[in-house]
Amino acid sequence: MDYGTFRGLIALLIMALFFIIVVWSYSKKRKSSFDEAANSIFEEDRDDKVNKQETNNNV
Repeated sequence: MDYGTFRGLIALLIMALFFIIVVWSYSKKRKSSFDEAANSIFEEDRDDKVNKQETNNNV
């Protein structure tokens, strides 16, 4: 196997992995967990966290 063939096989492997990741990320099974993760930033835990503004007294 020469160097060009090896590089071609590595390129095919990387391209196949790319397509597998794209298909996995857009699959319908993953949609609910991705939507949950995307909307988690909007959830507020008011009982556990108290918003406190820190001040810098050293200035």
